[in-house]
Amino acid sequence: MEDDPIRTALDEHWAASEAGDFVAEHAIYHDDAVLEYPQSGERIRGRANIQATRAMHPRERHFAIRRILGREDIWITEYVITYDGAPSFTVSVMEFRDGKVSRETQYFGEPFPAAPWRAEWVDDLGET
Repeated sequence: MEDDPIRTALDEHWAASEAGDFVAEHAIYHDDAVLEYPQSGERIRGRANIQATRAMHPRERHFAIRRILGREDIWITEYVITYDGAPSFTVSVMEFRDGKVSRETQYFGEPFPAAPWRAEWVDDLGET
């Protein structure tokens, strides 16, 4: 049952992200948290800097959570961020220390068309 507070904090974090509430969105992070974007080679140090970069984002963003998995100090969220109507499939790996995020790594993937050759073996996931 130790994980319930973290799961609640994650639910609040993603709801605040969708609502554009930058203060509530960043309450989950330690002051010295680190955010990494491996695909762009960027590392942002500190909750204030993480919040500033997100608050200044130039595009309209929406978040749709697909699932959250985790326990103890490692939690993974699969979600879709829609930037100005274009979806980006995203995975967030959050490492917790004392109930707050100390490190987050985010990976982004663009959608691509399904391969026709495997159609007989797959189900359509539907809309993002």
